[in-house]
Amino acid sequence: MITSIGHVVRLARAGYILAREGVFSGVDTSGLPLEMRAPLFLAGLIARKGGGLQRLAPAIARLGPSYVKLGQTLATRPDVVGVAVARELEALQDRMAPFPREVAVEVIERAFAKPLDQIFAEFSEPVAAASVAQVHRAKIVADGQERWVAVKVLRPRIERRFRRDLADMFFAARVVHKYSAEARRLKPVEVVETLARSMKMEMDFRLEAAAASEYADNTHGDDDFLVPKVDWDLCAREVLTLEWIDGTPLSDVEALRRSGVDLPKLGRTIIQSFLRHAVRDGFFHADMHQGNLFLTKEGRLAAVDFGIMGRLGMKERRFLAEILYGFITRNYQRVAEVHFEAGYVPPSYPVADFAQAIRAVGEPIHSRKAEDISMAKLLSLLFEITALFDMQTRTELVMLQKTMVVVEGVARSLDPRLNMWSTAEPVVRAWIEENLGPLGKLADAGQGLAAVAQLAAQAPAILSRGARISEQLETWTTQGLTLAPPTVEALARANASRNRFWRYGFALLLVVVTVHFWR
Repeated sequence: MITSIGHVVRLARAGYILAREGVFSGVDTSGLPLEMRAPLFLAGLIARKGGGLQRLAPAIARLGPSYVKLGQTLATRPDVVGVAVARELEALQDRMAPFPREVAVEVIERAFAKPLDQIFAEFSEPVAAASVAQVHRAKIVADGQERWVAVKVLRPRIERRFRRDLADMFFAARVVHKYSAEARRLKPVEVVETLARSMKMEMDFRLEAAAASEYADNTHGDDDFLVPKVDWDLCAREVLTLEWIDGTPLSDVEALRRSGVDLPKLGRTIIQSFLRHAVRDGFFHADMHQGNLFLTKEGRLAAVDFGIMGRLGMKERRFLAEILYGFITRNYQRVAEVHFEAGYVPPSYPVADFAQAIRAVGEPIHSRKAEDISMAKLLSLLFEITALFDMQTRTELVMLQKTMVVVEGVARSLDPRLNMWSTAEPVVRAWIEENLGPLGKLADAGQGLAAVAQLAAQAPAILSRGARISEQLETWTTQGLTLAPPTVEALARANASRNRFWRYGFALLLVVVTVHFWR
């Protein structure tokens, strides 16, 4: 009870800040239930003049780093918040004032139980700072050799703040999920779970180090792509040490142009690298903005910051490759069939009707100029159409689509006339030929035989478990099902907690009191 009150009060404060900035002013309340219309009416009364949706990003920034991360996550979900809101959320920048160098030194010395001068020969002031951590440049001297490294240090006391805010977000998501059928389709709890997983990765630098190491292994043979090496001896939960990358950030297009680099070729490298990692490896950098990409002196594209990574299973990789190739070749029937084969669209719908809907997405894109074609927009429109056919939201595919938006933006900043189809086609076609061609089918057959052999080896244990289940079912049939006393008590408590009038009345009272308190 007390925990729920805390959630409501903190969420009411967040709601008040958003309402005060007028971000709810344009919401259409027609068709909304009374319990949602009343707070929106109250929000309209307290909105300041000159506010509106354009104030969304600054308002969220005021709420702190947890809400900035949530906003960045929701920017990947236009299917949940709408295109206009997602576009505004894209303006959120995860930047904060750095904390003092002395505090970073304390964190490092505590993590490795030794003085800083026994770890690094030099240790700079912060060179970059975000909500979770900041980065310092340091020098290591070993065996007479000097090397420079990037040292990422966790921001003090940030974990407690994130845990509290995530608990509030889970509370709100579960309430919305329980009382809104449309919200259940959009999976708000999974959205928060995605945020929680990414924050777990971002706040335990051992996990980020593992992600960087896996990413480096996957791309080891890519001559045009570089991942900095992990210094495992200088990695801990609060400290991450990576090879220092000397290069030009892709955010400085003028510097790249002055260096004489082939910008269109670099743009193609960005797109093809991303697709190769997603389709070939099933593991991709999910935060590939200009600030995280560098061009080295050797002409290689280098990535940094591996706190947010995306992962695709074989089914999702096949789905992505086949639908992209289907759109490239205008084979809409095959694109539709892939959706049904993957189980993403209920079999009750005719494949021909779905193919017709997909054609409505593909043909307008093919009628445009090459530089106007966007794979990210294609996937966005595709998800919008598939919602009409009860396709459940796939959070991993939506993260992929959002990353593609960022990657396309970076590539187009280098070459506005970039042809997405001709750039993507070699990567996608090569993967399809390797995995879905004759050799791929032989590999699938081999895996199928191995699965059958494994099942045969487990057959005695499976039959034994089946016999025990059958005996238990027979006992339930003749003697009935008996619930343990703790289960009965838990059911009684759950039933008592369903007094909707009390909950809504008390929550509304808290909101009103909170609004008057912060006014």
